[in-house]
Amino acid sequence: MGEGSYIAAIDQGTTSTRFMVYNSKAHVVASHQVEFSQIMPEAGWVEHDPMEILETVRVCMRESLKKVGPEVAAGLKGIGITNQRETTVVWSKSTGRPLHNAIVWMDVRSASICRRLEGELEGGSKHFVTSAGLPISTYFSATKLLWLMASVPRVREAVDNGDALFGTIDTWLIWNLTGGVHGGLHLTDCSNAARTLLMDLKTLQWHQPTLKSLGIPQAILPRIISNSEVMGAVSGDWPAAGVPLAGCLGDQHAATLGQQCKKGQAKSTYGTGCFILLNTGRRSSLPSTDC
Repeated sequence: MGEGSYIAAIDQGTTSTRFMVYNSKAHVVASHQVEFSQIMPEAGWVEHDPMEILETVRVCMRESLKKVGPEVAAGLKGIGITNQRETTVVWSKSTGRPLHNAIVWMDVRSASICRRLEGELEGGSKHFVTSAGLPISTYFSATKLLWLMASVPRVREAVDNGDALFGTIDTWLIWNLTGGVHGGLHLTDCSNAARTLLMDLKTLQWHQPTLKSLGIPQAILPRIISNSEVMGAVSGDWPAAGVPLAGCLGDQHAATLGQQCKKGQAKSTYGTGCFILLNTGRRSSLPSTDC
């Protein structure tokens, strides 16, 4: 990337959104950050307003680009997305409106669903470890989606009539940034998909036996893509219109990459929570189902 060229990143976190512009030497030349509401209707329940999140992204993009002027905006070569993982959104593909507030990664309302699944499925809490590498938990998106389908009538109705789309925050952003109801792309990357409980770690695709056992239709799920590829361009009603969206990575995976963790190395980052990730190399290292 030569002089006069720039890249940018959307960092959509649990409590705030940031947009940062980098020059060819990887120095930040502009940034803007906006906090947003934390909605806690009951003890242990945490929600976000997906429309408010979209507005914070729009404001951060606009204000950052104001700080650097049109020549930098014209030199933008691509925008990447990193995001809070697991947080679950279901919206209407016909209206573009969320069918419920986003259920945040730390929310525990699906605990009873987890206990039911542990009792019904062979292997209990470890049932999905061989496919997804994860235990049954309130943490992961699948149990949040099951709660929405069981507890919110208009979500259930939209799923049944083919109008529902599911996604983690990356998917919600990509769909809206690339056009929304006017041809928005319904995509997720493999790092975010890996945190849903629904992706097969071997194929990096949705695991059909899991979808069948949980009663989740694949039609509502985004297409899984790689972390680094041009997926589309920012639509005309957004700042940075026409700039390619060229990367997507869940926040903790992105931090591991940013810290340049090689095989056998781990990082620990502290934000809303504390997260430790270890680079296991080119081969996945599944946890034992006996532990």
